[in-house]
Amino acid sequence: MISLQIKEKKSSDYILLIMNCQKYRQKAQQQKDTWLQRLVPGLAYYHVLGNPDLDTEFLFNEEANLLVVRAPDDYNSLPKKVIAAFAAIQQTYNYKYIFKTDDDQNVEDTKIFKTLMLLLAMKKPQIHYGGHIVNIRRPQISNYYQLHPELPNNLVLRPTQYCSGRFYLLSSVAVNQLLQRRQHIEQEYFEDYAIGYNVDPILKRSIFNIDTNKYFKDFV
Repeated sequence: MISLQIKEKKSSDYILLIMNCQKYRQKAQQQKDTWLQRLVPGLAYYHVLGNPDLDTEFLFNEEANLLVVRAPDDYNSLPKKVIAAFAAIQQTYNYKYIFKTDDDQNVEDTKIFKTLMLLLAMKKPQIHYGGHIVNIRRPQISNYYQLHPELPNNLVLRPTQYCSGRFYLLSSVAVNQLLQRRQHIEQEYFEDYAIGYNVDPILKRSIFNIDTNKYFKDFV
């Protein structure tokens, strides 16, 4: 008889994923030198890098708080990197929520994470998606290529509600549902829009609106 050993999952109710890239590793260090030193207990975190040549789907470096996923590391491939990171957490952890932010963000008061954790634990019915809500009421052509010229200049954004990529949160239920839409997400260019567009409408009935601009600031 062949005995298969199933690796036991780790446990962390709340996990913070910070999108980084090899080109801007210094941004991750800047966060480590500042607000990540004041991160509240009970919140695990990883900076996320992409490496399309990785031998495995993902690789955790616990000592460096680093998650490397098999995905391109460029801006246009951010949806691929994000959903790959979600898959890595889903396979590795028992968890309740993923918090997502970026490497250019500064959080002066990290108690916001503790507040969110307490609120999410109390909210009934359960919150599955939250952040600063953006409403797209009619189809439109994005002009974001003016800021990121590597983007196509004819990208259509369809009507939806999504949470800004500066910071958003997803329940494990929502992440599991999004992983079933992985191929659709990977075809998009805007990660936050792709996530919001593909979250099941049932899970978006009560999006948790967060004034993220109050707590998250761009590093200057």
